[in-house]
Amino acid sequence: MVDQPEVLVIIPARGGSKGLLRKNVYDFAGFPLISYSIAAAKQSKFVTRIIASTDDDEIAEVARQYGAEVPFLRPTELAQDHSLDIETFQHALKWLAEHENYHPDFVIQLRPTSPIRPPDLIDNAIQMLLDHPEAESLRGVVPASQNPFKMWLMNDENDFMRPLNPIDGFDEPYNSLRQLLPKAYWQTGHIDVIRPHVILEKNQMSGWPILPYLIDPRYTVDIDNLETLLEAEKIVWKGEIPMIHPVQTRRHLPDCIDLLVLDFDGTMTDDRVWVHQDGSELVAANRGDGLGIRFLQKAGVKVIVISREENPVVAARCRKLNLPVTQGVEDKPIVLMNYLKENKIDPKNTIFLGNDINDVPCFPIVGYAAVVADAQIPAKRHADRILSRKGGHGAVREMCEIILEKLNNASLA
Repeated sequence: MVDQPEVLVIIPARGGSKGLLRKNVYDFAGFPLISYSIAAAKQSKFVTRIIASTDDDEIAEVARQYGAEVPFLRPTELAQDHSLDIETFQHALKWLAEHENYHPDFVIQLRPTSPIRPPDLIDNAIQMLLDHPEAESLRGVVPASQNPFKMWLMNDENDFMRPLNPIDGFDEPYNSLRQLLPKAYWQTGHIDVIRPHVILEKNQMSGWPILPYLIDPRYTVDIDNLETLLEAEKIVWKGEIPMIHPVQTRRHLPDCIDLLVLDFDGTMTDDRVWVHQDGSELVAANRGDGLGIRFLQKAGVKVIVISREENPVVAARCRKLNLPVTQGVEDKPIVLMNYLKENKIDPKNTIFLGNDINDVPCFPIVGYAAVVADAQIPAKRHADRILSRKGGHGAVREMCEIILEKLNNASLA
């Protein structure tokens, strides 16, 4: 039993991912994918060191920015498509022992591809292994979505089938009621906790016995391509399960919504402008946005525009949509707070939709802040939600539909 264990987190993140190019630093809900694993390790009371094992300079720099160490670059031969976890972990532990005389009591693997983790996952997992000195490792699992006792093997489509998992006492488990079969569990990439001697002396990643850490299946995420990444982002935006976010915790959409505040350029437009030789300007707007605003107004939600630009085209578009607008605003937070006070609107029931750095100071004032899909990175990282549509391409309509759905669900509750 170790009273105050030395706990090393290793985050494997090679540069040559195939299913999703540059996967480990790909934008996931506004932050690089690897940053979620680093954030999970940083909030643990047990973790004493966090290392990213990568062969890639860019990944190394991103990992450092979010608080991980990168004391070495993984050799290229250990970062191939068919490279094994055991090779990565043996290299890291041997390097640390040789160069720093560092010998942790526990090693934790946090895969970047499972970024949605319960806040108490790491500390609970370490405590379980501390409480069970006979166990050589712990692995996160969820209930299997498909029953393995009803699965088959065959050499090819013309071969006879044979059951994947025969069970003593069952002549035909594949024909048995599911409720009578043993429960099965699927390992996830959320967490593995291993005693180092298993890796260094047994040449294994798990050893035996292995403790299970049962994870709520709602957290089941394994990002391997763009489709799985977009599906995982939906879990983040719904905000229905607690999770660890880099930098900040994203807020939930308010149950009561009285006001939607819109930026103009880059939000109601695509941020481009056509300039005539006489100096007059044209911008492109989306007709669907206007219809969404009309639906929202009919539902009793006020909509206003606060714009940094002072241009006749802004006034013309807002006049057509029957939107109050304040132009030429250098200090958006002051204008916003004054409007809320004068109209006696609770900031908690207010939503702001923007796209750029100058919108960010408004985010803490309101109850919920969203940005368009092509927003600037600082705006994305401070927002509660990143929409799927770009500015001027239906982002406002998307925000209106999200609000209407929330209001409809609240009225049915």
